[in-house]
Amino acid sequence: MAYDAFDLSGKVAVVTGGNGGIGLGFARAVAAAGADVSIWGTNAEKNAAAEKELKEINPSASATICDVSNESAVEEAMAGVIERYGRVDACFPNAGIGTQNQKPFFEHSNEDWFSVIDVNLHGVFYTLRAATRQMVEQGEGGTLVLTASGTAIQGAAKGQAYAATKGGMIAMTLALSVEMARYKITANAIIPGWVDTAMTERLFTWNKFVDAVMPRIPMRRWGTPEDFGAIAVYLMSDASRWHTGDVIKIDGGFSIF
Repeated sequence: MAYDAFDLSGKVAVVTGGNGGIGLGFARAVAAAGADVSIWGTNAEKNAAAEKELKEINPSASATICDVSNESAVEEAMAGVIERYGRVDACFPNAGIGTQNQKPFFEHSNEDWFSVIDVNLHGVFYTLRAATRQMVEQGEGGTLVLTASGTAIQGAAKGQAYAATKGGMIAMTLALSVEMARYKITANAIIPGWVDTAMTERLFTWNKFVDAVMPRIPMRRWGTPEDFGAIAVYLMSDASRWHTGDVIKIDGGFSIF
């Protein structure tokens, strides 16, 4: 008898920030495993390109313009997913932005702080609230996978707002895992290492940074969005139905070396 615990056919995933980077890595993998996927993003051009790619994997894939920092936009986007697919089985609230400047902490304005908090923390709250509401109503369990960051557990100068949001996401994951267990909904967080995406593109061309960081990665390479596909499939699948409340590092060994 075939072992088909990783078959996601008939399941629906929402991936915010799914038009690039780790989010697109999540979306590609779960689509290839049979899931219907709705990606959300704010860039229409990137959405269209990602949607085209995903439709080649699974024709049911779709893309939606959504700014997750806007509560109404999130509710509207989730309603659209339910109307189109009839259900939501997994939510990957992956959309996020980095610290928008390199000013000293004591020079940060309220706008500097809240611009990051609004997307990375409030956006995750709005998205997960809408998703869990639907999952509880369905009564068939579900999967929540949050994208945290090493900055939540390691110091990062001039990145306090970003680190605060990622630390908050880990705390939210733990609380959700306890509360949502009664509904058979699992909640886990992923801590990526240094991954080659648009967000890190500038850093990876800075020789001083590369020379300082690469020797601390035992695998001796940057991560790629594809490195996060398997964990997405596993956490969305029946294979992980007793796996909840975890914070999973996928960083090439960076955090332990």
